[in-house]
Amino acid sequence: MTVSVLVVEDEPAFLQRFSQAVLGEPQLRLVGAVSSVAAGKALIAAERPDVVLTDLGLPDGSGIEIIRHAMACRPDCDVLVVTMFGDDAHVTDSIAAGATGYLMKDALPASVAAAVLDVRAGGAPISPGIARRVLQRFRDNALQTGAGTPAATGSPAAAAPADSPLTERETEILRLVAKGLNFADVGGVLGISAHTVVTHVKRIYRKLAVHSRGEAVYEAQVLGLL
Repeated sequence: MTVSVLVVEDEPAFLQRFSQAVLGEPQLRLVGAVSSVAAGKALIAAERPDVVLTDLGLPDGSGIEIIRHAMACRPDCDVLVVTMFGDDAHVTDSIAAGATGYLMKDALPASVAAAVLDVRAGGAPISPGIARRVLQRFRDNALQTGAGTPAATGSPAAAAPADSPLTERETEILRLVAKGLNFADVGGVLGISAHTVVTHVKRIYRKLAVHSRGEAVYEAQVLGLL
């Protein structure tokens, strides 16, 4: 099956580049290439794409609106942010809204198509500089709450809290997802099918009131479940 992709980007050069990358990959199908929040929302509702590739700085609003609209219209949609904004506020807001990946335009991978396929396969492509800062933030939060002490002393990782809304299997799956494994790889590690993994992930989303892998990992970290 082909993966349907919508591109939302107001810079003509990048809009053309991203569109051509999608059109050049047989596994992908371009359902639209637009340059505004309004047009993006309309096509998300009409086409229900599998992946939305969006900038954050758009002429009539923020790409955050695109992310939220995509999550509302199609919760299993993946949103890949490609932007020049690398500050903590934009990254955090994007993840909280439901973005699955976050790439900087000035450090864009050689193949946009590969990034789109990666995010749809269960990956979470994040530019190295952004990933480092996100991990540092999680590490700082863990140290402030004392959760980082076992790892620092070499002790086994602490189990999820007794009052965790997640089962042991769900927590195990979320930990593997947080390490960057896609659903097929998680299934291989645990000896279960990718379909079963997806079923567990949907339950995790529901219990944590989130709509994406990135948001689930972020929320679980904040709640001290990982």
